[in-house]
Amino acid sequence: MSSLASIAASTVIIVFARPAIPGKAKTRLIPRLGAWRAARLHARLTERTLRVARAAGCGEVELQVRQQRGRDLGERMFNSFRRALRRHRRVVLIGTDCPVLQPADLRRAARLLCGACDAVLAPAEDGGYALVALKKLRGELFRGIEWGGATVLRETLTKIKSFGWRWRLLRTVWDLDRPEDFDRFRSLRFSSDRRRAARR
Repeated sequence: MSSLASIAASTVIIVFARPAIPGKAKTRLIPRLGAWRAARLHARLTERTLRVARAAGCGEVELQVRQQRGRDLGERMFNSFRRALRRHRRVVLIGTDCPVLQPADLRRAARLLCGACDAVLAPAEDGGYALVALKKLRGELFRGIEWGGATVLRETLTKIKSFGWRWRLLRTVWDLDRPEDFDRFRSLRFSSDRRRAARR
């Protein structure tokens, strides 16, 4: 098994993030939180995701908040992977919506790519995925998928299998997108605060 340092030397972690603009960030939470609070929450989630990526220690961290090239999410991800794979052997891409993604998840994805796997994904409870890691790329991987729907992961795995790629799934996580997710997030934060207080 390669050391974490050798993995990091040829791996990049890309964080996809929208600007935290009131009225344009976390729009499905605006009825519950209001535009400013929803944008502030998005900014906090982005900061947390960057901390997780840096703490993973398994690659260079690249934040993409600029206008990403592409007509939909799939095309934007393809363009990001294509650019990154010109300079790195392995690419791990994550968004900012998953408050339970941990550094260990990123390290596991990078280690699996360093081994036999061509693709690694972290399934999300809503049918999508919170992480996708690749060491090879085909344009068809991200085409013809209904992004945001409940079949994103299934459609993606169907394509990966058709390519004959070796793949693995990480643990299933959840995204913070809907009002009920916010309640879950508040409960998670409360539990974390209580654990920290108990250790003092």
